[in-house]
Amino acid sequence: MIRIESRPDAISKPRAKEKQAGGGSPSFGVFLQAASISSGSPKTDGTVTGGLAPSDALETVALVDADDNVIGSCDKITAHREGKLHRAFSILITNPDGELLLQRRAAHKYHFASCWSNACCGHPRPGESTPAAARRRLAEELGFTVPLTQLAELSYCAEDEISGLVEHEYLHVFHGLYAGEPCPNPDEVGAWRWMPSERIRRELATRPDWFTPWFALLAAMHAGD
Repeated sequence: MIRIESRPDAISKPRAKEKQAGGGSPSFGVFLQAASISSGSPKTDGTVTGGLAPSDALETVALVDADDNVIGSCDKITAHREGKLHRAFSILITNPDGELLLQRRAAHKYHFASCWSNACCGHPRPGESTPAAARRRLAEELGFTVPLTQLAELSYCAEDEISGLVEHEYLHVFHGLYAGEPCPNPDEVGAWRWMPSERIRRELATRPDWFTPWFALLAAMHAGD
């Protein structure tokens, strides 16, 4: 379930020319299907059952009101367990062909494990600017940095049915251009690939359960829907 609390006007972006798969490479659907099973077990008692990296338990997030004014802070797991609105960011990375960089979240992530999503997501630490946090997290997860431009802000709420945790975020959306190959941190990323927008749109329409709920919003924004 995802609830959109506010959404900016769609941002028009050039539509990428889709490349044909070749060289015996699996189709996007087949490639995703192998990674579509989430880790963890259904949660019934408020505990995190999908796995918890050591850094997750130590991270603190900034709690905000509906206008993104900071009203406090708490640890990241409590914020997601109780559905507290907090500041976050998501990064869209495209290559010179207009393809989006997707990552499959690591199987031990504490929520939305093994789901495909945009290049990078994260949370500013209290006192850290959101652009600085986005640059930091991009390097931590994918091993590269590029100039980032903020595209939009929105807030949404979505519950992970496997872990029972809730993403309730005031989200800053950034975009960057990258022509190389990422060097992902296996603690964060299970797999990655470049994909054209039209093909992503088809997969989202047929198998939305393979993706994080916020990625559908970001993919539509990138495509100009």
